[in-house]
Amino acid sequence: MVFADFAHVGDALRFGGGPQRLRPAVDGVNGEGRRSERSARQLRLIGETVAIAKTLGVEIWLRGGWAMDLLIGEPTRDHEDIDWFAWSADAATLTRGLLRSGYEPLSGPAAGQQLDFGKQGEESSFALLDKDRLDRVVVAGGPWAGERWPEDMLEGSSGRIGALRCGIISPRSQIEIKQMMPVWALGRPRRKKDADDITRLAAVLQEQHICPQ
Repeated sequence: MVFADFAHVGDALRFGGGPQRLRPAVDGVNGEGRRSERSARQLRLIGETVAIAKTLGVEIWLRGGWAMDLLIGEPTRDHEDIDWFAWSADAATLTRGLLRSGYEPLSGPAAGQQLDFGKQGEESSFALLDKDRLDRVVVAGGPWAGERWPEDMLEGSSGRIGALRCGIISPRSQIEIKQMMPVWALGRPRRKKDADDITRLAAVLQEQHICPQ
């Protein structure tokens, strides 16, 4: 077990949902077409964010569903938003770069814990990271500052879809986070999409002869 208090980390990932939050609808008669358009739009924004970060000299990593899809190499399902990790030391630089590129700030958790932006009706959230005195990756700010993330989370993984290539959190840490989220976020149900994602990720690791545990 990595975290001293699973409930703390669950709350650190329980993203707020104020009136400014963006949730474009994808249901209805044309739902499948809208999902396809949304995936294409989100991929464009991922590529744009990668380019912005590279220009700024800032490290970022995809997490969540899009990290899984870039590992697999194609979109597997609809995604509500685009989730990232970034270093807290880069927060101000990253914010300035995103604002210059047309992103708008959104309400969310404490500024030292996470940054939230919107563009073209899509949300991009950056959970902020720091390191403790033992050089371990931890939650940067907010009430749960100092809680540890999985040890191998940032160990050089990358993924791609077509020409788009991006740093992603390690597959094993993706599985751990998805498995433990209902424990960390007390009262959160186990979601079918998370179970499906775990199955997909485990299959990729098996193909690569890497044990997920």
